[in-house]
This record gives sequence, structure tokens and C-alpha cells, in this order.
Amino acid sequence: MTGRGKYETRLDPALWAYIDSVNAWYPPEIIGLPIDKQRAVYDRMCRAFHRGRPAGVKASDGLIAASGHGIPIRHYQRASKAARAMVLYFHGGGFILGGLDSHDDICAELCAGTGFDVLSVDYRLAPEHLHSAAFEDAMSAFEWAAAASDLPLLLCGESAGGNLAAAVAQATRRNARAAIGQVLIYPGLGGDESAGSYVEHANAPLLSVGDIAFYRDVRSAKRQLPDDPTFSPLRDSDFSGLPPTVIITAECDPLSSDGETYRDRIVAAGGKAWWHEEPRLVHSFLRARTTVPAAAEAFTHIVAAVAALGWGEWPYL
Repeated sequence: MTGRGKYETRLDPALWAYIDSVNAWYPPEIIGLPIDKQRAVYDRMCRAFHRGRPAGVKASDGLIAASGHGIPIRHYQRASKAARAMVLYFHGGGFILGGLDSHDDICAELCAGTGFDVLSVDYRLAPEHLHSAAFEDAMSAFEWAAAASDLPLLLCGESAGGNLAAAVAQATRRNARAAIGQVLIYPGLGGDESAGSYVEHANAPLLSVGDIAFYRDVRSAKRQLPDDPTFSPLRDSDFSGLPPTVIITAECDPLSSDGETYRDRIVAAGGKAWWHEEPRLVHSFLRARTTVPAAAEAFTHIVAAVAALGWGEWPYL
């Protein structure tokens, strides 16, 4: 196949099969279609990739009352085991796509793999709801979970959801019920787009810098302040007091440098943070976990990180 450029031999055939499958369902040019059309195609793709829930995991849907609207949530629990912690999970999708169903199997597997409760949050999407709507919903979900459960809280999110998890961690770090840890999966944190992976992997498969700019612009309110840490967590001026943080990124992803920079900022402020770049993987590798061995291994790293933080361990040196 042509058009693969420097990634032709850099990525293995199993990963290319996954990339080709994603592009067949959700081709790059779809970004020019109206948002409702993009969502319809994305939802069909998510249904096609859904692997079902592991045995022993039950899920129930609910609604959090927020100011003027309700926030749908899905609560995953092990059927016969008391949980040690609760994970708040924020899905990816560029702030314009996704919901409770798009990441249902991922959340269920995270519940099964850790034994923890998982609370998936269906935050409001752009462009109908510009920033700071998604962040406000993420905060409301955190506050609701802190009040409704005595379990320690962990924050977890991928891509856009990683942005929300980091923003919530920063906004709630002084709370009495602050999160005990956070795991961010290839998050977009608003890093320097003139250096690092943004340049080296500007045209990587499944996510380009052009895509990043599109999602950022769709989400932005008028006169969006670039230094707003609830929009771009790396624009914060203070990284002290954050919970132990694990960031896992993909090598061939323009966002990878955000993970390294976030790690460095937290460590410089005296906190605990560990960043791992999964070699020869691309953005959205979570959906490849059942067909690509490297993605399956990366998912085990994510589950292990959530489990370790939930038990108060720090095995990262």
C-alpha cells in the first residue's frame, strides 16, 4: 500500500492491519463532514470493534444531576468482589466523539483486570458544548463520586479524556478527597507543537497535527485563553501537590511529547510521575489490544498501573 511513508516498515503488519481497518471504518477525510455524520460513522466503528464484557463484570447506568442538565454515567463492578478503589474514566474522541458505549468494553476490562469499580463519564461534547462544558462535567462527576462513595478515587482517561483527567487532578489536588493517583493514556495536554513528537510524528497514522488543531478549534470558545490549565493542563504554572501519575503514550503519535513534559513538570515540583512511551505503536492503540500483541502488552501495562496506584504502590523507578 502506498502513502505509508516512513511508517511502512516502522510499524508491524498486525498494526497496519488495525490501522487499515480503522481507516476503512473512519477514513481521514471524514474530518470534513458535519459532526453528526462523523459521530454516526464513529459509533458504527466502535460497535464493530466492541469485544464484549468479561465474565463477572456487571454494569449499571445512572445520571448525575448537574447545573441545568444530567451527566450519564456507567458504573462497572465485579459481581462477587468488594472493590479497593474507584476509577473515574474519561473517554477519548477529540471532545466531539464517543460516549458510554464507545469505550464500554475497555472500561469493563479495566474493572475485571484491577478488581476496582470503574465509573465511565459521558461528558458533554463540542461543538454544541464548548469549553469548559466537558471539564465542568468531569469535575461534577469527581465531586459526585467523592460524595457517593468512600472508595479512594483514581483518575484515568485516554486522549481527550486524559486531558480531562489531568485537569481534574490539578483542580482538586487540595481537596480532602483528592485522587490518590492518575493514569493518562496518550493524553493531549496542550504541549509545545513546535518540537518533539509534534514535529517528528506530525503526520502519523490515525492522528496528525492537523487533526489535533481541528479538535482544538472545534472545542474552543470565543477568545479562548491559551494559558487556561482547564483547557491545556501543561499551561498550568504549578505542578505541585499532584497525585502519583503514570503516563503511557505511543511512540508514533504527535502527542507523545506531552507525556514526557508532564512527567518532567511533576517531578520538578517534587511529585511522583512516570512516563513510558510504547515503542512502534500509534494513537488509539487501545482498540488494537485484541489483535496486535504490542497493543495487548501496552494494555497490560495500563491495567497494572491503575492496580498499583489503587493499592498505594509505586513500583516505577
